[in-house]
Amino acid sequence: MTYALVTGASKGIGKAIAFSLAKKKFNILLVARSEDLLKVIAADIKKEFTVAVDYLVVDLSVSTAASQVFEWCNKNNYQVNALINNAGYGLSGTFEKYDAAAYLNMMQLNMGTLISMTHIFLPMLKKQSSYILNIASTAAYQSVPGLGVYAATKSFVLSFSRSLNIELKNTSVSVTCVSPGGTNTDFGIRADISGKATSMAQKVNMIAEDVAEKAVRAMLNKRTEVIIGTINKIGAFAAWLAPKKLAEYGAAKIYLSNK
Repeated sequence: MTYALVTGASKGIGKAIAFSLAKKKFNILLVARSEDLLKVIAADIKKEFTVAVDYLVVDLSVSTAASQVFEWCNKNNYQVNALINNAGYGLSGTFEKYDAAAYLNMMQLNMGTLISMTHIFLPMLKKQSSYILNIASTAAYQSVPGLGVYAATKSFVLSFSRSLNIELKNTSVSVTCVSPGGTNTDFGIRADISGKATSMAQKVNMIAEDVAEKAVRAMLNKRTEVIIGTINKIGAFAAWLAPKKLAEYGAAKIYLSNK
C-alpha cells in the first residue's frame, strides 16, 4: 500500500493538500507537531474519503526529523509515492529583530528538513511512479526587505527543485515546485506580519483549499514550476522585469511599514 506523506499537515495549506490528495484516493500520512490537530484531521479524512490515514507527531525543525519520519514509515511498512514538503514558516521585520538562532531554526525547517526528507525518501520513491511536491512562495522571486531570510529560503527551495527535476528526468520521480502568494492561513501570525502588509494581504489572500487543489493538480501533471494566482504571476514577472532596487524598495515599504 502506498501513501502520500504531507509535512506541516496540521493546518493551512498542508492540511488542505492532505484533504485534496485523499479526495483523489491517496492514502495519507500526516506529519506535524500538533497531536490534537493531527488526530482530528486523520479521523475526518478517514471518515470522509475511506482511505488509510496515519500521523506522526514530530518537530520538523530539528535536524533529526527526517530520520524519525523515515524510521516510522519503515517500521509500519508505509511505502511513500508522493512526498509533499510543505512545512515552513517566516519571520518578518528588520534582520536585527531576531537572534541568529531563530533564523537558523527557520532555515533548518524551510531548507534543511526539506533536503533531508527528499534525500532519505528518494530511493523509496524511485522504486515506483512517484511525486515530490515542494512548497515555495512568490517571495522566492525577489529579495524581500522585511522578509529577507524567509525569501532567501524559498529561493533556495525553487532553485533546488528545478535542478532536482532535471536530475531525475530519466527516473520514475517527478519534482514540482509550487509558489503560492498570500493565503488565508496562520502564516502572517507566526511571521509577526502587521501594518500595511496585513491590510494589503486581506484584499488578495487566496483560500488554502484553492491553493491545495492547484498544487496537487500541478504535481499530478508533473509540472516543474507553478506560481498560483494570476496576480502573483504578474507580480513575479514584474519583479523580474523591473530594476531590482525598485522591486526591493517596494517590498520594504510593505513589510517594514507599521502603518
